[in-house]
Amino acid sequence: MVQAIIDIEDHTNRVLNVVKAKFGLKDKSEAIDMMANQYEQHILEPELRPEYIEKLQKIKGQKGMRFRTVSGLRKSIKNA
Repeated sequence: MVQAIIDIEDHTNRVLNVVKAKFGLKDKSEAIDMMANQYEQHILEPELRPEYIEKLQKIKGQKGMRFRTVSGLRKSIKNA
């Protein structure tokens, strides 16, 4: 575990206190850890879910459709 001395704004301090109270955390360090984990999951690039990878593999194995004209493609899209 890394220890750090940080300077935060009053508003940020209040937010940390609310997060700490809302989730029953012991201290602000746990609140910061939780917020960092949430940020990582929602903002940073998450890993692909296994079921999504399976779906991609199925799609990759399918053969494509050929169209002679754009109108044929449009008909196929409308009927889908």
